[in-house]
Amino acid sequence: MADLKINIPKFADGDWMPVEHSGRGKDISPEIRLSGIDDKAASIAITLDDASHPFIPNYNHWVIWNLPVSGMIPEGVPKGETVEALGGAKQGIAYGRHRYKGPKPPFKAIHSYVFTVYTLDSPIEISSNSTKRDFLAAAQGHILQKAVYTGKFQSRQ
Repeated sequence: MADLKINIPKFADGDWMPVEHSGRGKDISPEIRLSGIDDKAASIAITLDDASHPFIPNYNHWVIWNLPVSGMIPEGVPKGETVEALGGAKQGIAYGRHRYKGPKPPFKAIHSYVFTVYTLDSPIEISSNSTKRDFLAAAQGHILQKAVYTGKFQSRQ
């Protein structure tokens, strides 16, 4: 099985995230490109976590599942419980309720953010009011691949 690889064209892995993908800018999700997707993949899921949150480790900003298998998730995933434009993908409850919610660390702190992409052998049938924890519990035994991509962000205010 090939390794799943992530590329976000707007910033290199481990580099600074553009303001447009933050809560200080347009707060839109970045385009995510994937390669090495397992032939058995039936759906894709993505989470975004703040790995530097001082009080809640890996504070979840975004959880979306049941994305169609594709080498590219477009920039600016629309908000909503169900994203019809992406095959009926579901967005759950995180810092962004049913939407992408980008970095917005306080006090000029530098935070690290982790995008995790999962390929799964089936769609996951849970409520759109589910959290990342709910998604991971339901996905147990269905995850074929997992890859991470990191970015950092510092608020200038």
